[in-house]
Amino acid sequence: MSEIKIAPSMLSCDFANLAEELKRIDVGGADYIHLDVMDGHFVPNITFGAPVIKAMRPHTNKIFDVHLMIDPVDAYVEDFANAGADIITIHAEAGKHPHRTLQKIRALGKKAGIALNPATPTDVLDHVMDLVDLVLVMTVNPGFGGQSYIPLEDKIADVRARIEATGRAIDLQVDGGITPETAVKVKAAGANVLVAGTAIFKDGADHYAEAIAKLKDA
Repeated sequence: MSEIKIAPSMLSCDFANLAEELKRIDVGGADYIHLDVMDGHFVPNITFGAPVIKAMRPHTNKIFDVHLMIDPVDAYVEDFANAGADIITIHAEAGKHPHRTLQKIRALGKKAGIALNPATPTDVLDHVMDLVDLVLVMTVNPGFGGQSYIPLEDKIADVRARIEATGRAIDLQVDGGITPETAVKVKAAGANVLVAGTAIFKDGADHYAEAIAKLKDA
């Protein structure tokens, strides 16, 4: 399994100082910048769209890991690609043809990810593994930060086995309730990218590097 990467979720940062927060989290050791896009329809919350991501892009060279919690999704993929996304992750349920959506993302020159909600079965991956660069296992129901971790280590291990069977370098990302304690569990199950919001941002900018290091070393 590849080296553990940490993807701070900017959903938990200080939005009034977004550019500075990006720089601080970059210096603090983030590997990816996780950007949660919510539409108030697919999930019960609204965050930000492509124009905000475009405005963020000049402030860091780190990978923009854009998680689209929107439905319909196809009509907006190109907007997020043009805004500076490096990875675009969609939910299996956020469109009638996820296979086609993943093809579109890759045709735009971006890495493609697919997200599984807690109740989404892993067999939705059966015929798209050749198209994905990342599989995201949600360990909370999507829509809000700060939720408690749902223990889905068996599901994470199942996805890891599917990834290993492909022989390809596919990230296995886990998002939801990640702390140094739960990080141990998801790493043991096979995750190599951890998304964390509250655990990184809660104690302020002076502690970002320490919080990221604790997750990597857990």
